[in-house]
Amino acid sequence: MPHKIKAGRRHKIAQQKHRVTNWTAYNESPRRRGDLTVWISEDVQCLWSALRRR
Repeated sequence: MPHKIKAGRRHKIAQQKHRVTNWTAYNESPRRRGDLTVWISEDVQCLWSALRRR
C-alpha cells in the first residue's frame, strides 16, 4: 500500500457545488481561459511590419 502513505497530504479535487445546466458555455470556458486579446491602433499597425529583404 505505498500509494496510501501520503494520501492525507495529497491535493484533493473539490466536488461541484452546483449542477451545470449550460454545457455549451461550460465547455467553452477552459478554451477561452488562455485567450489573450491585444488591440493595436491603425497607426501602430502600419509600422508593425518589417522591411522587405533584398
